[in-house]
Amino acid sequence: MAMRYMMLVYTKEAEMEKASPEEMAKVFAGHVAVQQETQRRGIFRAADPLKYTSTATTVRLKDGRTLVTDGPFAETKEQLAGYYILDCADLDEAVEWAAKIPTGCVEVRPIHEFAEGTQGAPILASGRG
Repeated sequence: MAMRYMMLVYTKEAEMEKASPEEMAKVFAGHVAVQQETQRRGIFRAADPLKYTSTATTVRLKDGRTLVTDGPFAETKEQLAGYYILDCADLDEAVEWAAKIPTGCVEVRPIHEFAEGTQGAPILASGRG
């Protein structure tokens, strides 16, 4: 039975902004290749690029109040650029696919599966559906 894995794709936005159209076409072609092959194998679930961190909004709850601020949650050298969700047999297979993604650093995590509630919505830790 396959487990879903999320692959968080990190990149350096400043480098992407400086990249030539040819360099960007090569990166795009690499993503297309991974998506087409994982679709062909029936393990592809989703993949989307994210807009730059300058478009991010962070929402925090502090002392019962909702705080909304512009920008990413934390400053880092690499920014989350997108994700893939694949059904893989195990972590080894997920790592193999992550190694084929042509951009920056890719974090691989298994996705916690929740049982479905009576309306098809996930049952959270409370156990209520």
